Amino acid sequence: MIDIQGLTYTYPASETPALNGIDLTVPEGQLCAVIGANGAGKSTLCYAIAGFVPHFYNGTLTGRVTVAGRDVVATPLAELAGEIGLVFANPFNQITGARFTVREEVAFGLENLGVPRDDMLARVDAALALVGLAGLGDRSPYALSGGQQQRVALASVIVMRPRVLVLDEPTSQLDPVGTREVFETLAGLAQAGGTTVVLVEHKPEWIAVHADRVVVLSAGRVVLDGPPAEVLAAPELSGYGLAPTRYTQAARLAVGRGLAPGDRPLPVTLEQAAPFFTDRVSP
Repeated sequence: MIDIQGLTYTYPASETPALNGIDLTVPEGQLCAVIGANGAGKSTLCYAIAGFVPHFYNGTLTGRVTVAGRDVVATPLAELAGEIGLVFANPFNQITGARFTVREEVAFGLENLGVPRDDMLARVDAALALVGLAGLGDRSPYALSGGQQQRVALASVIVMRPRVLVLDEPTSQLDPVGTREVFETLAGLAQAGGTTVVLVEHKPEWIAVHADRVVVLSAGRVVLDGPPAEVLAAPELSGYGLAPTRYTQAARLAVGRGLAPGDRPLPVTLEQAAPFFTDRVSP
């Protein structure tokens, strides 16, 4: 679904590439989490997949980005929008301000496509329910909390039914309950609906549970790529400015103090940690 070959991109007025030789293939229906320290190139990768790089940000791009069979560089943004949905980290950048209610805001994109009214209303209600805003459709988007506004932005993209969903820190303003609901929603879209999800996040415990794959970026390059159980427990993770999950940290500390043998994979989730400590920790 997403095929990136030799992608190097430099922003205007910059001499250092934000992305440097990226090779990445994401199959249909996969939830791929992208992590990295600040400045690693995560947001730029999102923009490149969605076509904002180079169509909106300009700059210099070499290599090839193909999404849903479309060459991103050669395809206008208006056409890419039908296949790719992008959710920004800050919901204020995504709410149009052109509609008075949450329901109207979520319906904005469908209106522009001329979707029949009955179909549009059904899709809007389904999207609001999916992100936990079913009872707030008649509220003003600006009367909501930051976390609720972030869900409005997510619903506005989901309602378009994109084949590829790209999200740049969509839970940054959500509490733990909201974070869990968003992760469960994204995992459900990938598993049941076949939506390909690329997710930039800084919450390893949730990534460990819901992601199919984790890609680590550093200085615009892919430095680690694999299943969450491998990548999030990798000893070199800290060298890229990233912390492992709390379960991995506790297990590594136990091994270091001789309380547990070091011949087993370290846990990255609570489900993995329970038997690790129950079965392996010395009295």
